[in-house]
Amino acid sequence: MNLILMGLPGAGKGTQAEKIVEKYQIPHISTGDMFRLAIKEGTDLGKKAKSFMDQGELVPDEVTIGIVRERLSKPDCDKGFLLDGFPRTIAQAEALENLLSDMGRSLQSVLHVDVPTEKLVDRLTGRRICPTCGATYHVDYNPPKVDGKCDHDGATLIQREDDRPETVTKRLEVNVEQAQPLIDFYHDKGYLVSVNGEQDIDAVFEDVDQILQTYA
Repeated sequence: MNLILMGLPGAGKGTQAEKIVEKYQIPHISTGDMFRLAIKEGTDLGKKAKSFMDQGELVPDEVTIGIVRERLSKPDCDKGFLLDGFPRTIAQAEALENLLSDMGRSLQSVLHVDVPTEKLVDRLTGRRICPTCGATYHVDYNPPKVDGKCDHDGATLIQREDDRPETVTKRLEVNVEQAQPLIDFYHDKGYLVSVNGEQDIDAVFEDVDQILQTYA
């Protein structure tokens, strides 16, 4: 079960990833996790990636693809994987296809948790954080028991700078611009399966699960 998970910020992608991993026992692999592991293990590619990251530069595709190959070759990926945050470009998507072909594998599905951007603005701007313990709330969907106060320690909840409406709108515009070419690419390839992310969390997973049952 070789999967890619896509979705804009606030679409609930992380929650669905947790549920997929729990049920199907495949590793959830994010770009950041892959880089950290390669750097921790001191692989040649990890050292190369670190040299770019230390200078605040983007890691070149050839290094990134090499790190992806290293990660997907590990034993925990024998039954499949859930890639999250990679690929980000058409060039990376094509390189991933070639890499998987070399490994005698192929993608089963690209799951796209789809939520209209205007709904995401509501979701993201309504988020509140406890500055003390890091607990997350939402003014509409997951409010604290006492308005504006953390359930755990009573601290006054805050809105992060990047959750303010003007910042959220800009961030979503950038993400849509980056994601749309990939969505079109995987749609044309026949891999893309969109799931209605406007439903509650369990209903979204029921839809995801129905899709994945066909590959299990």
